[in-house]
Amino acid sequence: MNTHDHDTHDHDTTGDALAAELRRTGVEVDVSARRRAEYSTDASLYRVVPAAVVFPRAVDEVLSTVEVCRSLGVPLTSRGAGTSIAGNAVGPGVVLDFSRHLNRVHRIDPSARTAVVDPGVVLDDLQRAAAPHGLRFGPDPSTHSRCTIGGMIGNNACGSRALGYGRTADNVVELDFLTGTGERITARKGADPASSPTLSALHEVVARRLAVIRTELGRFGRQVSGYSLEHLLPERGFDLPAALVGTEGSLGVVLGATVRLVPAPAATALAVLGYPDMAAAADAVPALLPGAPIAVEGLDARIVDVVRGLRGAAAVPELPRGGGWLFVEVGGADPAEARALAARAVAASGALDARVVADPAEAAALWRIREDGAGLATRAHHPAHPGWEDAAVPPERLGAYLREFEALLAEHGLRGIPYGHFGDGCVHIRIDFPLERPGGPAVFRGFLEAAAKLVARHGGSMSGEHGDGRARGELLPLMYSPAALEAFSAVKDVFDPDDLLNPGVIVRPRPVDADLRLPAARPVRTGLAFAYQADQGDFSRAVHRCTGVGKCRATAPTDAVMCPSYRATRDEKDSTRGRARVLQEMVNGSLVHGWDSPEVHDALDLCLACKGCSSDCPSGVDMATYKAEALHQRYRGRLRPASHYSLGRLPRWARLASAAPALVNGVLAGPLGRAAKRLAGVDHRRELPAFAPRTFRRWFAGHRPAPGTPVLLWVDTFTDHFTPQVGIAAVRVLEDAGFSVRIPDRKLCCGLTWISTGQLDAARRILRRSVAALAPHAGAGVPIVGLEPSCTAVFRGEAAELLGRSRAVDSVAGATRTLAELLDGVAGWQPPSLSGVQVVAQPHCHHHAVMGWSADRALLERAGAELRTVGGCCGLAGNFGAERGHYDTSVAVAETALLPAVREAGTEAVLLTDGFSCRTQLDQLAHRDGVHLAELLARAAGRPER
Repeated sequence: MNTHDHDTHDHDTTGDALAAELRRTGVEVDVSARRRAEYSTDASLYRVVPAAVVFPRAVDEVLSTVEVCRSLGVPLTSRGAGTSIAGNAVGPGVVLDFSRHLNRVHRIDPSARTAVVDPGVVLDDLQRAAAPHGLRFGPDPSTHSRCTIGGMIGNNACGSRALGYGRTADNVVELDFLTGTGERITARKGADPASSPTLSALHEVVARRLAVIRTELGRFGRQVSGYSLEHLLPERGFDLPAALVGTEGSLGVVLGATVRLVPAPAATALAVLGYPDMAAAADAVPALLPGAPIAVEGLDARIVDVVRGLRGAAAVPELPRGGGWLFVEVGGADPAEARALAARAVAASGALDARVVADPAEAAALWRIREDGAGLATRAHHPAHPGWEDAAVPPERLGAYLREFEALLAEHGLRGIPYGHFGDGCVHIRIDFPLERPGGPAVFRGFLEAAAKLVARHGGSMSGEHGDGRARGELLPLMYSPAALEAFSAVKDVFDPDDLLNPGVIVRPRPVDADLRLPAARPVRTGLAFAYQADQGDFSRAVHRCTGVGKCRATAPTDAVMCPSYRATRDEKDSTRGRARVLQEMVNGSLVHGWDSPEVHDALDLCLACKGCSSDCPSGVDMATYKAEALHQRYRGRLRPASHYSLGRLPRWARLASAAPALVNGVLAGPLGRAAKRLAGVDHRRELPAFAPRTFRRWFAGHRPAPGTPVLLWVDTFTDHFTPQVGIAAVRVLEDAGFSVRIPDRKLCCGLTWISTGQLDAARRILRRSVAALAPHAGAGVPIVGLEPSCTAVFRGEAAELLGRSRAVDSVAGATRTLAELLDGVAGWQPPSLSGVQVVAQPHCHHHAVMGWSADRALLERAGAELRTVGGCCGLAGNFGAERGHYDTSVAVAETALLPAVREAGTEAVLLTDGFSCRTQLDQLAHRDGVHLAELLARAAGRPER
């Protein structure tokens, strides 16, 4: 059944009273419907709407919050990045988010090999702080770019390299810990029980239950389910911090931690081993373990097929033959030793085929496939869900377990793709539970019960690293005896007798099918502007693509784009996930009501519509599309914001301005320009770009086409009216490559500015005309090359969603190329030399997301350029950075990656920016000129655009 017993549909008087009491203590608390929607779920299937969300800025505020909750009897749940897959990070009372403020690495002690950290420290930030000392934190879950140390302590996180470095429980030295009784203790190994009432009571509980603890707990490394009381045994030295790790916030609140660091290997190598299937790969694991590998990971061929389909063949390095692979990482004192150890693993593997990967970049590309496994598996047969996510068995039983598990899936009519930490016997899988269909939750429950019994038969653990949470707590009696369960209850009663801390988890658990998020999600299929073809035409299914893994919260510099506004604000509301949660609550209709609700507006306001999430999110969330749909629904038939009429219909204004560009530029640069900005909804600080004195079309009218293979150059508004030099350079380059350049006979538009402002009925009409005009050329085999990435992306992406699939739409999409893609396919063509030229490239967001930038990279490297790419977004993003109210965020986004890279590059570097918005942002904020790829190639060939 589906229940929402914890749902507080509006912040009623109880929520207001709680907020008032918390505010009296000075803490930052939010009880708005939008905020509670953002925190209503984590990366699991479970939905529990909190009464309030608190963002503590100091430890004292944590103490105050816990005291208020104790005095009022309000439950409290600690939360880091919210990447819990078992529903450990949602709760009905106060959610305490440590990630926003309590996120400092206080001290690294290289001699002791320890670090003192706040609970909200992101793992990758700790790794960066430790790296200069040749150290690292050992466990590294796939969410390392955003998961917090406090969350890892809560769940006893492990990750790929726990095989070599141990679990989080093996790497915690000391905890600053606040119990549910309000006692603050310093948890360290060998702590004197007499030093604390809590420790004294705990010592008594353990002393009376030694037999059951010794026989049922700690049987193998990945036995994470329940409480790990084996660490409290006398022979283990009463290791209190290790025992508190993995208690999922149900015994106390972590205020700070001292963690152990380990030396990073001087060199690593990766043995990639191919087997007929995953079960055969699992059979080979025991033979590999004597070689002391750092990691032994399993990867299914079906996940690799998904990657190739979504990201292209270039995203997958060469793999050995097989239907499943083991990735065996080894470390050595130098590269030669690492390669020798990898070769030894190959010899012991019994694999069908194998190869050793020593190149760090190639190894990173392989690990990226493995790390994105959860989201990618979700897309293999959408929708697939967590729920039975990380069961573990002793490694010697893994092959047999997998064969029985596959049979169990088939018996229940379910599908899933296993992968995971095979060296530890831990298997991850997302399963296509039919939760949206009548009777689906019953299928879910039935399978979980059967799978738990299977794991128990193999001597395993229902959780191997993510904890029990709401997904497995009710199933613990299938794994443990009544005596073991009584021991867990006794410990809970010592630390949290009032059951206020993360209630419903481990002890007195919620039913596994209670609080499920998906059965409440009604289909939304009518009246939509986009087709949502990958989601069966259902907007609800589309927004529920968000599994909550939180990759959008990663803030370290990478080649990824997602999520630029979150990188700037560090606020959950500005993450792709936060926005998806609000939209999920809108389609549920219980907390957020309707397209025109203030919660939807606030959630989407700072979305730049960069489309980065459509490629960077492992689940393929496309927030740019959802925002356009929301704007369309909100303003259809109503008065729109001024910027929608000005910036959203820019191509029309540009055509008018082309009649007298000098006059228009003069007016816009003067006092009337400031008034025009106010009327147009443009921020007064944003400079308006000047119209070119002569459009590209007028130049081309006087150009004599060269003979050669015909190509149609798409003339977008930005190239035509603002930067005709880009179009002229493209003509020079294309003619040098043997093409005869043509352009459409009449002015056309892709409708991009209408799409980004949600004017989708008009966008559809405009786009339909353009597709009709381009289709005969595409049908005749003439390639269509686009210069402005966002316009090019419309034909490759939005056209099919707005117009539906047809021969014309598919033909135009298939014929449309970027300049680099077109040139890459020209036999015998060599790019002009860029040897010695430093190129700092900012791939346009839509280029990155829809077309991919691999062809551009390959072309520049072939030309000999010294290339550095900048991830993230420029921050202007078309109309976004010009609209009033967005300027500050636009600048902040530019400061996350682009502007620092430009300052570091120096004046001699060429700044490659194909997007008109990117070049405009560079000009206005860095006072540097960006160049289009066409301009760069034309200049290198001695064919400048003039």
